[in-house]
Amino acid sequence: MTSTRSTRWLDYMRLAWGFLRHFGKRCADDKVSVIAGHLTFVSLLALVPLMVVMFSIFAAFPMFEDIRVQLQEFLFANLLPTSGEVITEYLNTFVTNVSNMTTIGIIFVVIVAVNLISTIEATMNRIWRNHKRRRLTVALAVYWMILTLGPILMGIGMAVSSYLISLTAFAEDYVSGFREMLLSTVPIITSVIAFLLLYVMMPNRLVKVRHAIWGALFAAILFELAKKGFAAYITAFPSYEAIYGALAAIPILLLWIFVSWNIVLIGAEFTAALEEYIDELQKSADDKETPTEENA
Repeated sequence: MTSTRSTRWLDYMRLAWGFLRHFGKRCADDKVSVIAGHLTFVSLLALVPLMVVMFSIFAAFPMFEDIRVQLQEFLFANLLPTSGEVITEYLNTFVTNVSNMTTIGIIFVVIVAVNLISTIEATMNRIWRNHKRRRLTVALAVYWMILTLGPILMGIGMAVSSYLISLTAFAEDYVSGFREMLLSTVPIITSVIAFLLLYVMMPNRLVKVRHAIWGALFAAILFELAKKGFAAYITAFPSYEAIYGALAAIPILLLWIFVSWNIVLIGAEFTAALEEYIDELQKSADDKETPTEENA
């Protein structure tokens, strides 16, 4: 019995090591850090236009005003997981100035936001080895759905999370620490859902949820650890502020966007690698079970 159990654990370890090698090779071949740098540049150009489009959607629904404020604070908190008052002030100013834009300016803002989504789709297709792009009409429909339904779904998620957290005030009297546990769990759950939708919907191919959920969970854990680690680093080693002074928020923002895109891409690579590895194992098992012509 002990021998059988040890053999089984060794098999699991071999499978895990084989998957880690396949996953690492995939990340190296796809040059994740290089792609993350490109997405960082595109995101920096499209950050304000994308947020403008999202908050404009909320402006069309007055009942979402409170949720819009909560979502804005949530996005700014995750945009820079440390003291980002300068960036928050600038972004608020940019978003507020949209009402003074002309029709051509608004069209340009939408085009820049759509270009970011198109770049993300192309990157996901590359990771999943899919070279077939969506037709233009289908792509525009998908992009518009993301820009319109995405903010609404995020707002609904924020409303549900706020409602659940408000209920913990009653549960705290009976279960000590329940509120803190929920506050620490909700961000991970929302991150998992966001990464899951990204990995399932963005590639122009069928991605199984049972594979994507592991990549989303892996990326969500990395994201939460990165937020805490990044905030601790900036607080403990304020070298950027000493070098750049008032402009320190700019390189800090660039660095955090770069780290975030690396995490997003690593989660996508994890999902694609898991799918490929399981398919290879299944194919090897089928080849062993299928008798060859000589044996037949």
